[in-house]
Amino acid sequence: MSKKEEKLKEMNRALKALIEPEGDWLANMANSSAILFEMMDDLNWAGFYIWKKDQLVLGPFQGKTACVRIDEDKGVCGTAYSQRKIMLVEDVQKFPGHIACDPDSRSEIVLPIIVGGEVIAVLDIDSPQKARFDELDRKYLKEFVDILVDETNFLQLMEKF
Repeated sequence: MSKKEEKLKEMNRALKALIEPEGDWLANMANSSAILFEMMDDLNWAGFYIWKKDQLVLGPFQGKTACVRIDEDKGVCGTAYSQRKIMLVEDVQKFPGHIACDPDSRSEIVLPIIVGGEVIAVLDIDSPQKARFDELDRKYLKEFVDILVDETNFLQLMEKF
């Protein structure tokens, strides 16, 4: 097992241990973005956009200030939301319609968060390094999102908005 894979496994164990006793969606999103930012190398942003009133709206995150609202089908986040699939972008400057919230970002991975068959949010992770994310990241970040969904009461969020 590679050093990177060991670190990603440890990150997921840390997430589970931290959020398992806590069901609150806001607390768990906040802590999970902190875990990502702390445990993954070469990131400049890690956080969530929450689907609210027909837009993705900025949620808990770590990193530089960010775009507040993203429309469906716009940029990497809006595309991940509307297509309901993980978007792994090696070079954001080559992604049609990329939204440059941070001009230093060069690569990005976005994972939809699906609860009860609905996409309620996306997890967005940016790096200043081109091709920072790979299939190993995709695998373990998917597991990360699955842990978050399994251990969090997102019904509160869905009812509120």
